[in-house]
Order: sequence, then C-alpha cells, then structure tokens
Amino acid sequence: MHDAQGALLSQPSDVTYLHGGYGHLLEALERALEGKQAGETVHLQLEPDEAFGDYDAGLVRVEPAERYGQGIAAGMEVEEDSRVYTVTDVAEGKVVLDGNHPLAGMALRFACQVVSVRTAKAEEISRGVSLP
Repeated sequence: MHDAQGALLSQPSDVTYLHGGYGHLLEALERALEGKQAGETVHLQLEPDEAFGDYDAGLVRVEPAERYGQGIAAGMEVEEDSRVYTVTDVAEGKVVLDGNHPLAGMALRFACQVVSVRTAKAEEISRGVSLP
C-alpha cells in the first residue's frame, strides 16, 4: 500500500480473507478483487471516501493531561465514548487526542496479486472469517 505520491505506507504482506462483504477488506478493494483468479493482479487507487474517510478536524480534542495519569505519551491509544483516539501530542499539561483513522484523508494505492482462491468452508461462512 502506497499513498497517492507513491510513498510506501505498508510493507507487502500476505492477506487471507473471506470474500463476500464480511468487512475484512475495504469495500472498494474487495469489489476490485471480485472474480479474480490465482495469478491475476489488481492495481487500484482509492480516494479517501472509498478508504478511511475524509479527515475530520472535529475528532481532535485537547484534554488535561492529568486525566490520563503518569506515562501518557504521543503514539498511545485511548478509548473513550466507543472511539479510539491516538495521542498526537503531550505538552504544557495538555493531551491532544485524534479520533481519525491514521490514514483518514489520504488517497491510497494498492498493488495486489491473487495467490490462490478456494471455496469457503461452511464454518468460515457461519463465523464470517477465513480459517487456517
């Protein structure tokens, strides 16, 4: 996965998933893989609305640092109100929390190669997840 300028965001890796809208891949990426067979490749650019959404400045909060105790630091995650926030800064007794996905607001480029395709097992379908 790369950003729109070609900068590497994620090292290549093997991904196994259950195809069919089970929520394990971005919908647009799953649509692009629909019907592909082993050996085929897919190159795709997704705009933010098809990936992790637009960046929402309203999801950034500044809170008193003492609310989170000793040891709070940039890069940590805090869960509040059923949302995960990333601590982006700690300074002068304040903590900056960002509730956006780290890739929000970014266009993403994917280069995928289908290695294998198989029929899902009944248990995988009932659980909604691919099993080893």
